[in-house]
Amino acid sequence: MLRLLTRSRHQWFPLASCTSRSMKTRPRLDYRNKLILAPMVRVGTLPMRLLALEMGADIVYTEELVDLKLIKSIRRHNPALGTVDFVDPSDGTIVFRTCAQETSRLVLQMGTSDAERALAVGKLLQRDISGLDINMGCPKEFSIKGGMGAALLSEPDKAAVILRTLCSNLDIPVTCKIRILPDVDDTIRLVQKLADTGIAAIGIHARTRDERPQHKPHPDVLRAVAQAVSIPIIANGGSRDMHVYEDLRKFQEDCGADSVMVARAAQLNVSIFRPEGLLPMDELIEKYLRLCVDYDNAPHNAKYCVQSILRELQETPRGKRFLQCQTLQQICEIWHLGDYCRRKQRELQTLGNSGRADVEPPEAQAKRLKLEEAANAIVDEYAGVICRNMPFLRSTYASDNHLPKTQLYVHAGKAGKNPPGYETQQCDKLFRAICSYDGQRFSSTFWEKNKKQAEQGAALVALLHLGQLEEETLRDNGSLIN
Repeated sequence: MLRLLTRSRHQWFPLASCTSRSMKTRPRLDYRNKLILAPMVRVGTLPMRLLALEMGADIVYTEELVDLKLIKSIRRHNPALGTVDFVDPSDGTIVFRTCAQETSRLVLQMGTSDAERALAVGKLLQRDISGLDINMGCPKEFSIKGGMGAALLSEPDKAAVILRTLCSNLDIPVTCKIRILPDVDDTIRLVQKLADTGIAAIGIHARTRDERPQHKPHPDVLRAVAQAVSIPIIANGGSRDMHVYEDLRKFQEDCGADSVMVARAAQLNVSIFRPEGLLPMDELIEKYLRLCVDYDNAPHNAKYCVQSILRELQETPRGKRFLQCQTLQQICEIWHLGDYCRRKQRELQTLGNSGRADVEPPEAQAKRLKLEEAANAIVDEYAGVICRNMPFLRSTYASDNHLPKTQLYVHAGKAGKNPPGYETQQCDKLFRAICSYDGQRFSSTFWEKNKKQAEQGAALVALLHLGQLEEETLRDNGSLIN
Protein backbone atom coordinates (compact mmCIF):
# COMPACT_ATOMS: atom_id res chain seq x y z
CA MET A 1 0.00 0.00 0.00
CA LEU A 2 1.16 3.52 -0.78
CA ARG A 3 0.53 6.84 0.82
CA LEU A 4 0.44 10.24 -0.83
CA LEU A 5 2.56 13.00 0.64
CA THR A 6 2.02 16.73 0.24
CA ARG A 7 5.12 18.70 -0.57
CA SER A 8 4.58 21.16 2.24
CA ARG A 9 3.58 19.06 5.25
CA HIS A 10 4.07 15.40 4.36
CA GLN A 11 0.82 14.41 6.03
CA TRP A 12 -2.71 13.32 5.21
CA PHE A 13 -5.48 15.87 5.44
CA PRO A 14 -8.35 14.89 7.76
CA LEU A 15 -11.29 13.13 6.11
CA ALA A 16 -13.73 15.36 7.99
CA SER A 17 -12.88 18.25 5.67
CA CYS A 18 -15.25 18.41 2.72
CA THR A 19 -15.98 21.03 0.08
CA SER A 20 -19.39 19.64 -0.87
CA ARG A 21 -22.57 21.19 0.47
CA SER A 22 -24.47 19.56 3.30
CA MET A 23 -26.71 16.80 2.02
CA LYS A 24 -29.54 18.12 4.16
CA THR A 25 -29.53 21.52 2.42
CA ARG A 26 -28.79 20.26 -1.10
CA PRO A 27 -31.90 20.17 -3.33
CA ARG A 28 -32.87 16.69 -4.50
CA LEU A 29 -31.84 16.12 -8.10
CA ASP A 30 -34.69 16.42 -10.63
CA TYR A 31 -34.30 14.42 -13.85
CA ARG A 32 -37.07 16.07 -15.89
CA ASN A 33 -36.37 18.29 -18.90
CA LYS A 34 -32.60 18.04 -18.56
CA LEU A 35 -29.65 17.94 -20.96
CA ILE A 36 -27.20 15.41 -19.59
CA LEU A 37 -23.58 14.48 -20.24
CA ALA A 38 -23.63 10.69 -20.51
CA PRO A 39 -21.21 8.39 -18.66
CA MET A 40 -18.19 7.80 -20.92
CA VAL A 41 -15.02 5.94 -20.02
CA ARG A 42 -11.97 8.25 -19.97
CA VAL A 43 -14.12 11.23 -20.96
CA GLY A 44 -16.34 11.89 -17.94
CA THR A 45 -13.57 13.06 -15.61
CA LEU A 46 -13.71 16.34 -13.69
CA PRO A 47 -12.43 18.83 -16.34
CA MET A 48 -14.84 17.58 -19.01
CA ARG A 49 -17.75 17.51 -16.58
CA LEU A 50 -17.08 21.10 -15.54
CA LEU A 51 -16.76 22.20 -19.16
CA ALA A 52 -20.04 20.47 -20.02
CA LEU A 53 -21.78 22.39 -17.23
CA GLU A 54 -20.26 25.64 -18.49
CA MET A 55 -21.51 24.83 -21.99
CA GLY A 56 -25.08 24.31 -20.81
CA ALA A 57 -25.48 20.74 -19.57
CA ASP A 58 -27.87 20.45 -16.62
CA ILE A 59 -26.51 17.18 -15.19
CA VAL A 60 -23.17 15.44 -15.68
CA TYR A 61 -22.36 11.77 -15.15
CA THR A 62 -18.96 10.36 -14.25
CA GLU A 63 -17.42 7.62 -16.30
CA GLU A 64 -18.38 4.17 -15.04
CA LEU A 65 -16.46 3.39 -11.84
CA VAL A 66 -16.39 -0.19 -10.60
CA ASP A 67 -17.50 -0.82 -7.02
CA LEU A 68 -14.42 -2.88 -6.10
CA LYS A 69 -12.13 -0.04 -7.18
CA LEU A 70 -14.11 2.55 -5.25
CA ILE A 71 -14.46 0.56 -2.06
CA LYS A 72 -10.68 0.12 -1.83
CA SER A 73 -9.98 3.81 -2.38
CA ILE A 74 -9.16 6.35 0.29
CA ARG A 75 -11.19 9.55 0.47
CA ARG A 76 -9.20 12.69 1.12
CA HIS A 77 -9.73 16.43 0.94
CA ASN A 78 -7.30 18.23 -1.36
CA PRO A 79 -7.27 21.89 -0.21
CA ALA A 80 -4.77 22.94 -2.88
CA LEU A 81 -7.22 22.03 -5.65
CA GLY A 82 -10.41 22.50 -3.67
CA THR A 83 -11.41 18.94 -4.47
CA VAL A 84 -12.35 15.69 -2.81
CA ASP A 85 -10.19 12.85 -4.11
CA PHE A 86 -10.71 9.11 -3.94
CA VAL A 87 -7.23 7.65 -4.23
CA ASP A 88 -6.05 4.14 -5.10
CA PRO A 89 -3.65 3.42 -2.20
CA SER A 90 -1.66 0.90 -4.26
CA ASP A 91 -0.22 3.38 -6.76
CA GLY A 92 -1.56 6.84 -5.92
CA THR A 93 -3.90 6.98 -8.92
CA ILE A 94 -6.95 9.24 -8.60
CA VAL A 95 -9.96 6.95 -8.97
CA PHE A 96 -12.49 9.77 -8.69
CA ARG A 97 -12.06 13.51 -8.20
CA THR A 98 -14.87 16.02 -7.66
CA CYS A 99 -15.41 19.57 -6.44
CA ALA A 100 -18.16 21.74 -4.98
CA GLN A 101 -18.89 23.44 -8.34
CA GLU A 102 -20.47 20.27 -9.67
CA THR A 103 -21.82 18.51 -6.57
CA SER A 104 -25.46 19.54 -6.94
CA ARG A 105 -25.55 18.32 -10.56
CA LEU A 106 -23.27 15.30 -10.40
CA VAL A 107 -24.29 11.66 -10.85
CA LEU A 108 -21.75 8.89 -10.34
CA GLN A 109 -22.24 5.81 -12.47
CA MET A 110 -21.18 2.60 -10.79
CA GLY A 111 -20.51 -0.82 -12.20
CA THR A 112 -21.65 -3.50 -9.77
CA SER A 113 -23.13 -6.97 -9.54
CA ASP A 114 -23.66 -7.10 -5.77
CA ALA A 115 -26.28 -5.20 -3.77
CA GLU A 116 -24.43 -5.05 -0.47
CA ARG A 117 -21.17 -3.96 -2.04
CA ALA A 118 -22.99 -1.33 -4.07
CA LEU A 119 -24.62 -0.02 -0.89
CA ALA A 120 -21.28 0.24 0.90
CA VAL A 121 -19.92 2.32 -1.95
CA GLY A 122 -23.07 4.43 -2.10
CA LYS A 123 -22.76 5.32 1.58
CA LEU A 124 -19.10 6.20 1.08
CA LEU A 125 -19.88 8.52 -1.83
CA GLN A 126 -23.25 10.09 -1.19
CA ARG A 127 -21.96 13.22 0.55
CA ASP A 128 -19.98 14.12 -2.58
CA ILE A 129 -22.57 13.44 -5.30
CA SER A 130 -26.24 14.17 -5.94
CA GLY A 131 -27.21 10.93 -7.66
CA LEU A 132 -26.04 7.34 -8.07
CA ASP A 133 -26.57 5.45 -11.33
CA ILE A 134 -26.12 1.71 -11.85
CA ASN A 135 -24.77 0.65 -15.23
CA MET A 136 -27.06 -2.04 -16.65
CA GLY A 137 -26.40 -1.48 -20.33
CA CYS A 138 -22.66 -1.64 -21.08
CA PRO A 139 -22.00 -4.50 -23.54
CA LYS A 140 -18.21 -4.53 -23.04
CA GLU A 141 -16.66 -7.91 -22.25
CA PHE A 142 -15.15 -6.67 -18.99
CA SER A 143 -18.56 -5.70 -17.62
CA ILE A 144 -20.33 -8.84 -18.87
CA LYS A 145 -17.75 -11.22 -17.36
CA GLY A 146 -18.05 -9.45 -14.03
CA GLY A 147 -21.83 -9.81 -14.06
CA MET A 148 -22.16 -6.04 -14.48
CA GLY A 149 -23.53 -3.79 -17.20
CA ALA A 150 -25.70 -5.51 -19.81
CA ALA A 151 -25.32 -8.82 -17.97
CA LEU A 152 -27.93 -7.51 -15.51
CA LEU A 153 -30.47 -7.26 -18.35
CA SER A 154 -30.55 -11.05 -18.30
CA GLU A 155 -31.08 -11.10 -14.52
CA PRO A 156 -33.88 -8.60 -13.87
CA ASP A 157 -34.58 -9.96 -10.38
CA LYS A 158 -30.97 -9.42 -9.35
CA ALA A 159 -31.00 -5.96 -10.93
CA ALA A 160 -34.14 -5.09 -8.99
CA VAL A 161 -32.59 -6.23 -5.69
CA ILE A 162 -29.57 -3.98 -6.26
CA LEU A 163 -31.75 -0.95 -7.02
CA ARG A 164 -34.20 -1.58 -4.19
CA THR A 165 -31.35 -1.97 -1.69
CA LEU A 166 -29.88 1.35 -2.74
CA CYS A 167 -33.18 3.23 -2.89
CA SER A 168 -34.12 2.04 0.60
CA ASN A 169 -30.84 2.97 2.26
CA LEU A 170 -29.35 6.03 0.55
CA ASP A 171 -30.24 9.70 0.94
CA ILE A 172 -29.70 10.53 -2.73
CA PRO A 173 -31.77 9.50 -5.77
CA VAL A 174 -30.83 6.26 -7.51
CA THR A 175 -31.17 5.59 -11.24
CA CYS A 176 -30.03 2.98 -13.72
CA LYS A 177 -29.08 2.99 -17.39
CA ILE A 178 -30.14 0.12 -19.65
CA ARG A 179 -30.38 -0.86 -23.30
CA ILE A 180 -33.59 -1.84 -25.01
CA LEU A 181 -34.42 -5.53 -25.46
CA PRO A 182 -35.14 -7.02 -28.92
CA ASP A 183 -38.88 -7.08 -28.12
CA VAL A 184 -40.74 -3.87 -27.24
CA ASP A 185 -43.11 -5.54 -24.78
CA ASP A 186 -40.19 -7.19 -22.97
CA THR A 187 -38.50 -3.79 -22.72
CA ILE A 188 -41.64 -2.26 -21.21
CA ARG A 189 -41.99 -5.05 -18.66
CA LEU A 190 -38.33 -4.72 -17.66
CA VAL A 191 -38.59 -0.96 -17.20
CA GLN A 192 -41.79 -1.35 -15.16
CA LYS A 193 -40.07 -3.88 -12.91
CA LEU A 194 -37.10 -1.58 -12.37
CA ALA A 195 -39.33 1.46 -11.83
CA ASP A 196 -41.13 -0.38 -9.03
CA THR A 197 -37.89 -0.46 -6.99
CA GLY A 198 -38.18 3.26 -6.25
CA ILE A 199 -35.62 4.64 -8.71
CA ALA A 200 -35.92 8.32 -9.60
CA ALA A 201 -35.43 7.93 -13.35
CA ILE A 202 -34.11 5.51 -15.94
CA GLY A 203 -31.69 6.15 -18.78
CA ILE A 204 -32.34 4.08 -21.89
CA HIS A 205 -29.91 3.62 -24.76
CA ALA A 206 -32.09 3.22 -27.85
CA ARG A 207 -30.19 0.18 -29.14
CA THR A 208 -30.03 -3.46 -28.11
CA ARG A 209 -27.10 -5.06 -26.36
CA ASP A 210 -25.67 -6.33 -29.66
CA GLU A 211 -26.13 -3.13 -31.67
CA ARG A 212 -23.34 -0.60 -32.09
CA PRO A 213 -23.10 3.11 -33.02
CA GLN A 214 -23.30 2.34 -36.75
CA HIS A 215 -26.77 0.89 -36.22
CA LYS A 216 -29.75 3.22 -36.19
CA PRO A 217 -31.35 3.86 -32.78
CA HIS A 218 -34.98 2.95 -32.07
CA PRO A 219 -36.72 6.06 -30.72
CA ASP A 220 -40.12 4.39 -31.25
CA VAL A 221 -39.28 1.86 -28.53
CA LEU A 222 -38.41 4.63 -26.07
CA ARG A 223 -41.65 6.43 -26.91
CA ALA A 224 -43.62 3.28 -26.09
CA VAL A 225 -41.74 2.85 -22.80
CA ALA A 226 -42.25 6.50 -21.81
CA GLN A 227 -45.99 6.09 -22.21
CA ALA A 228 -46.00 2.98 -20.00
CA VAL A 229 -44.23 4.34 -16.88
CA SER A 230 -44.46 7.46 -14.76
CA ILE A 231 -40.80 7.94 -13.85
CA PRO A 232 -38.64 10.20 -16.08
CA ILE A 233 -37.16 8.52 -19.15
CA ILE A 234 -33.73 9.77 -20.23
CA ALA A 235 -33.15 9.10 -23.93
CA ASN A 236 -29.66 8.09 -25.05
CA GLY A 237 -28.13 6.77 -28.27
CA GLY A 238 -28.82 9.52 -30.81
CA SER A 239 -25.30 10.93 -31.24
CA ARG A 240 -24.95 9.83 -34.87
CA ASP A 241 -27.54 12.46 -35.83
CA MET A 242 -26.52 15.10 -33.29
CA HIS A 243 -24.44 17.94 -34.69
CA VAL A 244 -25.87 21.06 -33.02
CA TYR A 245 -27.96 21.91 -29.97
CA GLU A 246 -31.29 21.65 -31.80
CA ASP A 247 -30.54 18.01 -32.66
CA LEU A 248 -30.54 17.14 -28.96
CA ARG A 249 -34.03 18.48 -28.50
CA LYS A 250 -35.23 16.77 -31.67
CA PHE A 251 -34.02 13.36 -30.43
CA GLN A 252 -35.70 13.98 -27.08
CA GLU A 253 -38.95 14.78 -28.86
CA ASP A 254 -38.67 11.78 -31.19
CA CYS A 255 -38.27 9.51 -28.17
CA GLY A 256 -41.06 11.15 -26.18
CA ALA A 257 -38.54 11.35 -23.35
CA ASP A 258 -38.36 13.63 -20.32
CA SER A 259 -34.64 14.31 -20.83
CA VAL A 260 -31.84 13.55 -23.25
CA MET A 261 -28.38 12.13 -22.49
CA VAL A 262 -25.52 12.79 -24.91
CA ALA A 263 -22.37 10.68 -25.26
CA ARG A 264 -20.36 10.55 -28.47
CA ALA A 265 -21.60 13.89 -29.84
CA ALA A 266 -20.47 15.58 -26.62
CA GLN A 267 -17.15 13.73 -26.68
CA LEU A 268 -16.45 15.21 -30.12
CA ASN A 269 -17.59 18.71 -29.18
CA VAL A 270 -18.99 19.35 -25.72
CA SER A 271 -20.20 22.79 -26.79
CA ILE A 272 -23.13 20.99 -28.42
CA PHE A 273 -24.92 21.84 -25.16
CA ARG A 274 -24.75 25.58 -26.07
CA PRO A 275 -28.05 26.97 -27.43
CA GLU A 276 -25.95 29.77 -29.01
CA GLY A 277 -24.05 27.29 -31.18
CA LEU A 278 -20.77 25.37 -31.29
CA LEU A 279 -17.51 26.97 -30.19
CA PRO A 280 -14.46 26.92 -32.50
CA MET A 281 -12.34 23.85 -31.90
CA ASP A 282 -9.24 25.65 -30.59
CA GLU A 283 -11.27 27.77 -28.19
CA LEU A 284 -12.90 24.62 -26.85
CA ILE A 285 -9.55 22.85 -26.40
CA GLU A 286 -8.07 25.87 -24.62
CA LYS A 287 -11.00 25.98 -22.19
CA TYR A 288 -10.63 22.27 -21.54
CA LEU A 289 -6.86 22.43 -21.01
CA ARG A 290 -7.19 25.29 -18.52
CA LEU A 291 -9.51 23.11 -16.45
CA CYS A 292 -7.05 20.21 -16.75
CA VAL A 293 -4.29 22.45 -15.37
CA ASP A 294 -6.50 23.93 -12.65
CA TYR A 295 -7.49 20.47 -11.41
CA ASP A 296 -4.20 18.66 -12.06
CA ASN A 297 -5.77 16.23 -14.49
CA ALA A 298 -3.77 13.18 -15.54
CA PRO A 299 -1.91 13.94 -18.82
CA HIS A 300 -2.96 10.69 -20.49
CA ASN A 301 -6.60 11.48 -19.79
CA ALA A 302 -6.31 15.04 -21.11
CA LYS A 303 -4.57 13.72 -24.21
CA TYR A 304 -7.34 11.19 -24.90
CA CYS A 305 -10.05 13.85 -24.68
CA VAL A 306 -8.18 16.30 -26.92
CA GLN A 307 -7.65 13.51 -29.45
CA SER A 308 -11.42 13.01 -29.56
CA ILE A 309 -11.90 16.70 -30.34
CA LEU A 310 -9.15 16.82 -32.99
CA ARG A 311 -10.32 13.69 -34.84
CA GLU A 312 -8.77 13.67 -38.36
CA LEU A 313 -6.68 16.76 -37.52
CA GLN A 314 -4.35 14.46 -35.60
CA GLU A 315 -2.73 13.80 -38.99
CA THR A 316 -1.71 17.45 -39.45
CA PRO A 317 1.79 18.62 -38.41
CA ARG A 318 0.35 20.15 -35.24
CA GLY A 319 -1.64 17.00 -34.57
CA LYS A 320 1.41 14.78 -34.94
CA ARG A 321 3.35 17.03 -32.59
CA PHE A 322 0.49 16.73 -30.11
CA LEU A 323 0.51 12.93 -30.34
CA GLN A 324 4.13 12.90 -29.13
CA CYS A 325 3.19 14.73 -25.90
CA GLN A 326 3.45 12.95 -22.55
CA THR A 327 2.95 15.76 -20.06
CA LEU A 328 0.26 18.36 -19.56
CA GLN A 329 2.93 21.01 -19.99
CA GLN A 330 3.83 19.69 -23.44
CA ILE A 331 0.18 19.62 -24.52
CA CYS A 332 -0.42 23.15 -23.23
CA GLU A 333 2.56 24.51 -25.18
CA ILE A 334 0.81 23.61 -28.45
CA TRP A 335 -2.22 25.71 -27.52
CA HIS A 336 -0.13 28.65 -26.19
CA LEU A 337 -0.89 27.82 -22.56
CA GLY A 338 2.63 26.82 -21.59
CA ASP A 339 3.25 29.80 -19.30
CA TYR A 340 -0.15 29.37 -17.68
CA CYS A 341 0.56 25.68 -17.02
CA ARG A 342 3.99 26.37 -15.49
CA ARG A 343 2.68 29.20 -13.32
CA LYS A 344 -0.34 27.23 -12.11
CA GLN A 345 1.64 24.09 -11.35
CA ARG A 346 4.12 26.09 -9.27
CA GLU A 347 1.21 27.69 -7.43
CA LEU A 348 -0.40 24.33 -6.71
CA GLN A 349 2.91 22.91 -5.51
CA THR A 350 3.28 25.84 -3.11
CA LEU A 351 -0.22 25.16 -1.80
CA GLY A 352 0.78 21.57 -1.11
CA ASN A 353 -0.86 19.72 -3.99
CA SER A 354 0.29 16.12 -4.10
CA GLY A 355 0.43 14.04 -7.24
CA ARG A 356 2.31 11.13 -8.83
CA ALA A 357 5.63 12.81 -8.05
CA ASP A 358 4.80 12.52 -4.34
CA VAL A 359 3.80 8.86 -4.27
CA GLU A 360 6.01 6.80 -1.99
CA PRO A 361 5.55 3.26 -0.71
CA PRO A 362 5.89 3.24 3.10
CA GLU A 363 7.97 0.05 2.87
CA ALA A 364 10.51 2.00 0.89
CA GLN A 365 10.99 4.65 3.53
CA ALA A 366 13.17 2.39 5.67
CA LYS A 367 15.16 1.32 2.61
CA ARG A 368 15.73 4.62 0.94
CA LEU A 369 18.51 5.69 3.35
CA LYS A 370 17.68 9.35 3.75
CA LEU A 371 16.94 10.34 0.17
CA GLU A 372 14.59 13.11 1.39
CA GLU A 373 16.86 15.83 -0.02
CA ALA A 374 16.11 14.77 -3.60
CA ALA A 375 14.31 17.97 -4.56
CA ASN A 376 17.46 20.05 -3.93
CA ALA A 377 19.90 17.59 -5.51
CA ILE A 378 21.85 17.27 -2.28
CA VAL A 379 24.35 14.43 -2.02
CA ASP A 380 23.26 12.52 1.05
CA GLU A 381 26.45 11.85 2.98
CA TYR A 382 24.89 8.89 4.76
CA ALA A 383 23.63 7.08 1.68
CA GLY A 384 26.07 8.45 -0.85
CA VAL A 385 23.35 8.69 -3.52
CA ILE A 386 22.84 11.75 -5.70
CA CYS A 387 19.13 12.31 -6.24
CA ARG A 388 16.76 14.45 -8.27
CA ASN A 389 13.02 14.16 -8.81
CA MET A 390 13.08 13.25 -12.52
CA PRO A 391 10.38 11.27 -14.33
CA PHE A 392 11.38 9.59 -17.59
CA LEU A 393 9.36 11.00 -20.52
CA ARG A 394 9.84 8.85 -23.63
CA SER A 395 8.42 11.47 -25.98
CA THR A 396 11.33 13.85 -25.32
CA TYR A 397 13.80 11.50 -27.07
CA ALA A 398 13.90 11.28 -30.85
CA SER A 399 15.07 7.66 -30.98
CA ASP A 400 16.38 4.81 -28.85
CA ASN A 401 19.90 6.08 -29.57
CA HIS A 402 19.12 9.22 -27.55
CA LEU A 403 17.66 7.55 -24.46
CA PRO A 404 19.39 8.41 -21.15
CA LYS A 405 20.81 4.90 -20.61
CA THR A 406 22.27 4.91 -24.13
CA GLN A 407 23.71 8.39 -23.69
CA LEU A 408 25.34 7.42 -20.41
CA TYR A 409 26.75 4.21 -21.89
CA VAL A 410 28.28 6.12 -24.81
CA HIS A 411 29.68 8.76 -22.44
CA ALA A 412 31.34 6.04 -20.36
CA GLY A 413 32.95 4.54 -23.44
CA LYS A 414 34.35 7.86 -24.61
CA ALA A 415 35.69 8.58 -21.13
CA GLY A 416 37.30 5.14 -20.86
CA LYS A 417 35.13 4.24 -17.84
CA ASN A 418 33.36 1.02 -16.99
CA PRO A 419 29.74 0.97 -18.18
CA PRO A 420 27.08 1.93 -15.64
CA GLY A 421 25.20 -0.67 -13.61
CA TYR A 422 21.65 -0.60 -12.27
CA GLU A 423 19.85 -2.00 -9.26
CA THR A 424 16.07 -1.72 -9.06
CA GLN A 425 13.74 -1.65 -6.09
CA GLN A 426 10.05 -2.55 -6.40
CA CYS A 427 7.29 -1.67 -3.93
CA ASP A 428 3.75 -2.67 -4.86
CA LYS A 429 3.25 -1.52 -8.47
CA LEU A 430 6.06 1.05 -8.54
CA PHE A 431 9.80 0.97 -9.27
CA ARG A 432 12.89 3.04 -8.48
CA ALA A 433 16.44 2.38 -9.66
CA ILE A 434 19.95 3.34 -8.58
CA CYS A 435 22.58 3.83 -11.28
CA SER A 436 26.20 3.13 -10.27
CA TYR A 437 28.81 4.86 -12.42
CA ASP A 438 32.43 5.84 -11.87
CA GLY A 439 32.29 5.37 -8.09
CA GLN A 440 29.05 7.36 -7.65
CA ARG A 441 25.39 6.38 -7.32
CA PHE A 442 22.43 8.21 -8.83
CA SER A 443 18.69 7.86 -8.41
CA SER A 444 15.44 9.58 -9.31
CA THR A 445 12.96 9.86 -6.47
CA PHE A 446 10.09 9.67 -8.97
CA TRP A 447 8.60 6.18 -8.69
CA GLU A 448 8.01 4.78 -12.18
CA LYS A 449 5.49 2.15 -13.25
CA ASN A 450 8.05 -0.27 -14.69
CA LYS A 451 11.67 -1.28 -14.24
CA LYS A 452 12.95 0.06 -17.58
CA GLN A 453 11.55 3.54 -16.96
CA ALA A 454 13.06 3.59 -13.47
CA GLU A 455 16.51 2.79 -14.90
CA GLN A 456 16.15 5.52 -17.52
CA GLY A 457 15.26 7.99 -14.76
CA ALA A 458 18.37 7.07 -12.78
CA ALA A 459 20.54 7.47 -15.87
CA LEU A 460 18.95 10.87 -16.45
CA VAL A 461 20.05 12.02 -13.00
CA ALA A 462 23.58 10.82 -13.72
CA LEU A 463 23.74 12.69 -17.03
CA LEU A 464 22.54 15.90 -15.40
CA HIS A 465 25.11 15.63 -12.59
CA LEU A 466 27.89 14.94 -15.12
CA GLY A 467 27.01 18.07 -17.08
CA GLN A 468 25.78 16.19 -20.14
CA LEU A 469 22.29 17.75 -19.93
CA GLU A 470 21.02 21.27 -19.22
CA GLU A 471 18.86 21.75 -16.13
CA GLU A 472 16.78 24.49 -17.76
CA THR A 473 15.95 22.25 -20.74
CA LEU A 474 14.88 19.43 -18.44
CA ARG A 475 12.65 21.73 -16.42
CA ASP A 476 11.01 23.08 -19.56
CA ASN A 477 10.14 19.63 -20.94
CA GLY A 478 8.87 18.35 -17.61
CA SER A 479 11.72 15.92 -16.90
CA LEU A 480 12.86 17.78 -13.77
CA ILE A 481 10.38 18.50 -10.99
CA ASN A 482 11.30 21.08 -8.32
